[in-house]
Amino acid sequence: MRIAVAMSGGVDSSVAALLLHREGHQVVGLSMQLWDRSAEPGRSSRCCAAEDLDDARRVAWTLGIPHYVLDLEEEFAESVVRPFVSSYLAGETPIPCSACNSYVKFATLWERAREMGCDAVATGHYVRRGVDGSGVPVLRKGLDPAKDQSYFLWDLTSEQLAAARFPVGDLTKSEVRGLARDAGLPTADKEESQEICFVPKGERAGEFVASQALRMGMTLPSLGGTVENTSGERIGTHDGHFRFTVGQRRGIGVSGAERLYVLSVDAPGNRVVVGDVRELETREARVEGLRFPSGPRSGEFRAGARVRHRAPEVPATVRPEGDGSARILFDEPVRAVAPGQSCVFYEGDVVIGGGVLKAIVSPGALGGDPVISRSSDQSRDLPKGKSKIRLPIVR
Repeated sequence: MRIAVAMSGGVDSSVAALLLHREGHQVVGLSMQLWDRSAEPGRSSRCCAAEDLDDARRVAWTLGIPHYVLDLEEEFAESVVRPFVSSYLAGETPIPCSACNSYVKFATLWERAREMGCDAVATGHYVRRGVDGSGVPVLRKGLDPAKDQSYFLWDLTSEQLAAARFPVGDLTKSEVRGLARDAGLPTADKEESQEICFVPKGERAGEFVASQALRMGMTLPSLGGTVENTSGERIGTHDGHFRFTVGQRRGIGVSGAERLYVLSVDAPGNRVVVGDVRELETREARVEGLRFPSGPRSGEFRAGARVRHRAPEVPATVRPEGDGSARILFDEPVRAVAPGQSCVFYEGDVVIGGGVLKAIVSPGALGGDPVISRSSDQSRDLPKGKSKIRLPIVR
């Protein structure tokens, strides 16, 4: 089988290519040029930077496989960065990795791979792909719970999942590094980034949003918004609501008798509402953009729900409402549920599906009136540009 491997220049995708090559597949390495910040003084890119592309090229040379670099900057800007900025301006906390997987790696990249005669596309994600009793592909958690990345892939379509391969999903990180060392791969001991790849090192997401919004033709809100408590009392000011996220504790700029956290972000009013940790808990939320990679669910169902990548699963009842949205009723209180994040549904180690959190029902302070935190809608119909295939550099 001819398989394209999305090679980021990291150890995980390097070993994915290694394993497929050892299995006898015809492997083609594809790297993506996604975000160029070289023209901005004092800033360096960490998103498929030149050194990452060079590392991927060296791995491909070591394995003896062809390697190409795809210029997907236009697609990445429109499908990932623009929605990221827009989402923060709407008072949300988006997950750009999920958008990159759904709209770039398993959409545009897979489209280019097919044009090159490939039958499947592989990545270095720590997830597994299996089949159910009917032979339908299903997405499963990675075998290593410390590295499981299934939370970021719930948004794949059934067609994308059918074409996907995840060679390292049955391995631990230490096993992956061991394989890389044994094979003499130059990325064996390369550090991995835990941050948003296109936001410059040392820069907060809010600062990035402020610098990019006007460049993208978006209007920044007037600065000097208010920080309020749940009673509506003004207790401070801030420099823009898009600099805050639900659950944030540091950098709020105000203090109280108890430690304060961001409870909600009111984008239209440029307000940030804060309160104590008890007010962060909720038993109900609403999601939109429902997707089920292995086929839709009809009617109400039970699942384990995860509202953040590292959050524990909480038993919940999911009630689809027929318009691509659903109510999520948690069996126990869940803390710091942020609009813009994903709520992913699990049945054991199988990913049933998920949606984007849009409204959070909080209990209010000390048994007071409920606080409903909503965010504006974000379209799933993203514009597509034209990618360019660059020839491999021969040395």
